[in-house]
Amino acid sequence: MKHHNIAIIGVGAGYFSQFHYDAWQRIPEVTLVGTCDNNLEQARACAQQYDIPAYTDDLAKFLKEYVKSHPTVKEQPLILDVITPSGTHLDYVTIAAQYGLDVICQKPFGESIEQAKQMIDIAKAANIQLIVHENFRFMPWYRHIKNIIGHGFIGELLEAQYNLRPGDGQGDQAYLSRQPYFQKMEKFLIHETGIHFIDTFRFLFGEVSNVFAKLRRCNSVIQGEDAGILIFELANNAQATFNGNRLLDHGCTNLRRTMGEMLIEGTAGSIYLDGNADIWLRAFGEEKGTQYDYKWNDSNFGGDCVYEFNSHIVRHYLEEGPLETSAQDYLRNLVIENAVYQSSKEKRVIEVAGD
Repeated sequence: MKHHNIAIIGVGAGYFSQFHYDAWQRIPEVTLVGTCDNNLEQARACAQQYDIPAYTDDLAKFLKEYVKSHPTVKEQPLILDVITPSGTHLDYVTIAAQYGLDVICQKPFGESIEQAKQMIDIAKAANIQLIVHENFRFMPWYRHIKNIIGHGFIGELLEAQYNLRPGDGQGDQAYLSRQPYFQKMEKFLIHETGIHFIDTFRFLFGEVSNVFAKLRRCNSVIQGEDAGILIFELANNAQATFNGNRLLDHGCTNLRRTMGEMLIEGTAGSIYLDGNADIWLRAFGEEKGTQYDYKWNDSNFGGDCVYEFNSHIVRHYLEEGPLETSAQDYLRNLVIENAVYQSSKEKRVIEVAGD
């Protein structure tokens, strides 16, 4: 069913929510009607900063009053954008389901694959859409790299590697200024950050058939792993490697732009993504590569990828366009994540189930 506009309630007013609210406000067909946070002062500050007319620390009460006063919610949909840590997701999805409201849920999606499945079941029973806000695949450089691969520049894909080097994980103050709960996560590098690249690898290179992983902790002040190497076997004998270490950096003007560097190699050529988001193409046999010319918005987070993702959601509703990151589809990423942790624990290759 096509719609003409969308109403959004933002759930969460922490660090990353700024990118969501800013993006929604730049899309003409979207109206922000409220913001909720369990810290009422934080919700008020967010509402004032983004000129959102309502704020609350009680989502259920707000929804009850809003739906009662807006009987056409189903015709002009109200969507919850959940921008909170994974431990809160189940409660918010459950509340949304009671009112028949669709949900966009930030990753990490739930605390475990079992909880993710539970949320998917709740959404199916309530006949609501449940979407995971996976924005890395919407970084403009990955969209262009996908097109370059699709046009056959590299020939047959054989090797891909990405080195994650955000340089934000050293010392006892690591992560405290931005997302302090990072220090307390029992599973960190893969569950919080690596999941982005599991999804991005699938977007760029296709499905994963098995994985070998070695994870470790380099900064003793955090609870979870902050470094690791993952080797993914892909279709057609291709291989992709993720080498992540949050304590180390890479050469660039903004460590959080690409958060690292990527090299993709095939029988006909290679693609190199540097830390400044410049893409370099080198044909097989050539000594030097040439810079690929493309335009992107160097603002907010990751080339304005939150805006690009949110725009994708709007197109899905207004134009009945395809949806890339439904919760059901995203479940495959969590299956791979589980295989990564199992592989590191058991020190062996783990086959990724086909279902």
